[in-house]
Amino acid sequence: MCTQQISDNELVAQFIKGDENALQKLIIRHEKKVYTSIYLLVKDSDLANDIFQDTFIKVINTLRSGNYNEEGKFLSWVLRIAHNLTIDHFRGQKRMPMAYDSEEYSIFDTLPLMDSNIEDRIINKQIQTQVRQLVDQLPFDQKEVVIMRHYGNMSFKEIAEATNVSINTSLGRMRYAIINLRKMIEEKNLMLSAD
Repeated sequence: MCTQQISDNELVAQFIKGDENALQKLIIRHEKKVYTSIYLLVKDSDLANDIFQDTFIKVINTLRSGNYNEEGKFLSWVLRIAHNLTIDHFRGQKRMPMAYDSEEYSIFDTLPLMDSNIEDRIINKQIQTQVRQLVDQLPFDQKEVVIMRHYGNMSFKEIAEATNVSINTSLGRMRYAIINLRKMIEEKNLMLSAD
């Protein structure tokens, strides 16, 4: 049977029965989304890898102990574990994450550039930098929702499950983030348009 045809629940059941390959299939299936959700918050590939590994160690321990009961919501459960471990990391450091691009990666490099001339590319890069700086100034809960929604391509349902809040809370945080971003744009008199 193909990995994509076997549900997460079936793979979890197989792992609990002793099939180590079932867990490997689950990790391969979800690693990109889990890693990306961590990386977008910590902005450090080594730290993201550490938290990713800690996440799956906790997943394995929970599954082996028989305490898993997230029927049909494996990915959301794993994302919630990853989110909580990320928050725990920053609480331990008594600081919230600051968003810095690294030399090898910038989240804004993944945004498509519609214009082909160099002037438009420079303007777009400046706009992306300004937007990144504005998002970095948002309160953590709002910044987290913006990152997960726009850069992680997560639905509000997935965000709610990953952050352990209601969908309405996720939507509210996004709404306040947009309000705050608009205020900052007005206060700084920014022109976020290439026109």
